[in-house]
Amino acid sequence: MVSEKKYPMTVSGKKKLEEELEFLKTVKRKEVVERIKVARSFGDLSENSEYDSAKEDQAFVEGKISSLESMIRNSVIITENELNTDEVQLGKTVTFKELPDGDEETYTIVGSAEANPIEGLISNDSPIAKGLIGRSKGDEVKIITPGGEMSVVIVEIK
Repeated sequence: MVSEKKYPMTVSGKKKLEEELEFLKTVKRKEVVERIKVARSFGDLSENSEYDSAKEDQAFVEGKISSLESMIRNSVIITENELNTDEVQLGKTVTFKELPDGDEETYTIVGSAEANPIEGLISNDSPIAKGLIGRSKGDEVKIITPGGEMSVVIVEIK
C-alpha cells in the first residue's frame, strides 16, 4: 500500500482546516443540494445551465471536503519543544533582509496545507523556505525563485 502524504502543520493550522471542513459539511453542502433541487424544478436537465452549475459546485465542494479530510487525517503537528531555536525550520518565524539594501521581510514557515503568503505564512515547499531551512541567524543565502536569484541575510529566528 502506498503511504499517504503527511501534512506538517501547527495546532492553529489544523484547527482552521477543521473549521473549514465543518463549514463545508454543515453549510455549503446543504446550500448546493438546495440549488440542485431548485434547478431540477426548471425542467429539462439537458439544457439547464443552473443545474449544470450547481452540479459543478457540488463536485467542487465534495472534492474540497475529501481533500481537507485527508489533510487532517494525515496531519503531523509541529510543536514548539520539537523546534531547534538556532536554525530555520518548519514552524519557525524568520526575518531576513534582501541584499544589498532591501527591506526586512518576516515569514513563518508552515506546511503546504496552511500556507497563506498574504498572512506571512509560507509553505515549506516554497523556494524561499527551501533556501532558508537549515540556516542560522547571520547566514547569507542565495535563493532561486521563479523571479530570479536573490541574496538574503537572516536577521532573526523565532
